[in-house]
Amino acid sequence: MTSANQPGTLTDAQGVLDARELPSPEFSALWEAVLVPRDLKDRLISQAILNFTLRGRLDRATVPLHGVILLVGPPGTGKTSLARGLASRTAESVESERPFRYIEVEPHALASAALGRSQQAVRQLLGSVIAEQAAAAPLIVVLDEVETLAADRTKLSMETNPIDVHRATDAVLAQLDHLAARYPNLLFIATSNFPDAIDEAFLSRADSIEVVPLPDDDGCRRILADTVLALAALYPEVAGILDDPVFDEACRQCRGMDGRRIRKVLVSACTQDKHVAIAPGKLTAAHLLAAVRALRHSAG
Repeated sequence: MTSANQPGTLTDAQGVLDARELPSPEFSALWEAVLVPRDLKDRLISQAILNFTLRGRLDRATVPLHGVILLVGPPGTGKTSLARGLASRTAESVESERPFRYIEVEPHALASAALGRSQQAVRQLLGSVIAEQAAAAPLIVVLDEVETLAADRTKLSMETNPIDVHRATDAVLAQLDHLAARYPNLLFIATSNFPDAIDEAFLSRADSIEVVPLPDDDGCRRILADTVLALAALYPEVAGILDDPVFDEACRQCRGMDGRRIRKVLVSACTQDKHVAIAPGKLTAAHLLAAVRALRHSAG
């Protein structure tokens, strides 16, 4: 595994946030922690595996696979964690003579107000760094907030947006086509909170577009219960909260909240009473309900 703090590694390349070998126990744990509908996870892992088992054997003129999975949905639904977990689980599922590699791209690091710089940075990262890694071993690349790199050109104004933004999108699309043709053992997993801001040409290149939704009623309960059980591992008496009818109401009050905010309910609940902050084992369902209501109120 490489470290972002080690000089001379892939993470020194402009736009590379993380680089490591797969599978990663840390990322596999994320796959389990993100509580989304099971059929969504099944489709994602199947699509990712298919990329490495079938894409290289098909004629792209007939079946134009690009090796791109796109996850869209509201903020806080776990898209980035799901993408990382999917990368690790794919590496666990696909037999390979060489270990899978992982690169996570930080799109904002590629953006530049200087004319031509973003386009050059995109070409260097995709056409050189990623191409070199894909030539050496199976590679999975996560493009977080992909709308930053593939902005919808039809919605950009030449007066308010530098031409560099347009050129950067052009460069991304050209490099995706080049990489798809040459490296069938390369998979991109992209995420976006704003799919309407993504260029249509990028969307058409995605082999699969999956919506990661806000949790439904069952999802809210599973997520909140998961946080309680995590605390119960340290303070067993807290587990009794799950049998309290007030806990059911707290779960209902979570409706419409994203998974990240629901997970923060537990910490917020522990601050409702300084005695609970001192001794978290004293947490009750009433504290959880009060925390949910406070979070909803603060959100307007």
